[in-house]
Amino acid sequence: MTTPAGSGTGFGSVSWWGLSPAVDLQAESPPVDPDSQADTEHGTPELNVLLLGSVDGRHLLRTLTRAALWPRRRFRFYVLENNMEAVARHMLIFSLALEDPEKMGLQERSETFLEVWGNALLRPSVAAFVRTQAGRLARLVPEPDRLAEQLPWLSLGALKFRERDALEAVFRFWAGGEKGPEAFPMSRLWDSRLRHYLGSRYDARRGVSDWDLHMKLHDRGARVIHTSEFRRWRDTGVAFELRDASAYHVPNRTLASGRLLSHRGERVAARGYWGDIVTGPFVAFGIEADDETLLKTSNGQPIKTAGEITQHNVTELFREMAAWGRPRATQGDPAQVQGGADGSPEPAASVPESFTVHFLSLGSAQTLHHKSCYKGRFQLLYVACGMVHLLSPELGACVAPGGRLIVELAQFLVDLRQEQLQGFSTRVGELAQAAGFAPQPGARRSQTFARFYKAGDSAPSHKDPAVGSGTPPPEVLAPPLEATNPSPEDLTQPLEGGIPPSEPLKRPSESQASLLEALVPPTGSQTPKPESLTVSPETNSPIPNF
Repeated sequence: MTTPAGSGTGFGSVSWWGLSPAVDLQAESPPVDPDSQADTEHGTPELNVLLLGSVDGRHLLRTLTRAALWPRRRFRFYVLENNMEAVARHMLIFSLALEDPEKMGLQERSETFLEVWGNALLRPSVAAFVRTQAGRLARLVPEPDRLAEQLPWLSLGALKFRERDALEAVFRFWAGGEKGPEAFPMSRLWDSRLRHYLGSRYDARRGVSDWDLHMKLHDRGARVIHTSEFRRWRDTGVAFELRDASAYHVPNRTLASGRLLSHRGERVAARGYWGDIVTGPFVAFGIEADDETLLKTSNGQPIKTAGEITQHNVTELFREMAAWGRPRATQGDPAQVQGGADGSPEPAASVPESFTVHFLSLGSAQTLHHKSCYKGRFQLLYVACGMVHLLSPELGACVAPGGRLIVELAQFLVDLRQEQLQGFSTRVGELAQAAGFAPQPGARRSQTFARFYKAGDSAPSHKDPAVGSGTPPPEVLAPPLEATNPSPEDLTQPLEGGIPPSEPLKRPSESQASLLEALVPPTGSQTPKPESLTVSPETNSPIPNF
């Protein structure tokens, strides 16, 4: 049994890292309009951004660290994910980024972030940090007053009570509520995913890895990813090896997610790894850099690897985030803040404005426009490639006239053929047009992002008949969860009062075709082989989570 290219089983059904470089959202948003956007209380313009499926906070961190390059704005980020584990990862990442430098040095914070964010296995010291932070967050989630006091940048007010309970359960699992590595045997789960994905090619997995890297990722703009680091990640799930290889042996519980599976005719709640096993976390911070010297080549080969570039970029990111981590008491006076060792005040210009991250209820994308507080509120809408099926006229109604839309394309999804990538880009344009957007004039051409704007006289409820007839219904664009009858080694301990499933179980008859078959109808020589239309019942993650 082999898994044909284009079936998408390597993407998984849960996204843990972005598949596009981090962007500055201010650079993507409309220019500041003080007259219409000024905050009446503070006299500072606001930037309201709605992000669907940003998963790892990279765009938010990039935006905050580059805020000094732009006119002052107060940031309001509204984040919508499709599972509570992703929300928990956001909270953990921001807690780490805003950690007091006196408690945790810059290098330690950067290395901890890289391991928690992109490694399947952790060092014991990093695993201990995760347990400590998870225990703290688990205690704060059910206490709104303490949460607002200790994490003023966070708002969970839009979550339902059951979602907050699920969020608390995620943190308690991370904190070690279920003891021992068998609660989440990551190495076994990773190897099982690889075996199911590669099938008869498993013994030649190094050759498959080299082909995917050199013939796909390198050709698509990720030439800095080195063969050795890509092979290591494909084999073990460890992308960033900052210490001796033997130091990485503790399962990274932040990569666990709960799902309902059909096992021997019964519905079983299980916890496993259903994330990416083909592309890796190298794209988000590792293929672009502000320091051009990091991207130099010698004899046609990059002098730095994606891991080294990622470490440099994350370190600089966390260095700049130190200003945002200052206690709000020192930032409250608009005239001055407490200065250096001599106590002299420093100008307030060095202190950034506040920001807030609002997490929205799962599945609320199609109902936001019913609330007046969201209708026409956002100057920028970001949609990840895994959430494109949610782009609709109802969602477009939440964007202010003149607002912008940026959509992540599928450029770095290894399993997709070139014609499927082109078909995906075409469909994104159709969905954006149906939602009331038009291509952004003068936008630089990009294979990674598609950029649109909302005209002032656009009518989101109006659909062009040609576009409407070509848009698949939601049940076609929405991916199924896991295939039925998973092998026993893919099931870990049943969830007992733990993480509720984020989505309902789907029967295999409802949808087993790859998303790309829905996006790109096969014609002529592009017709896929029959096995590419059916997901193997052994596979955990049948299609990309579009």
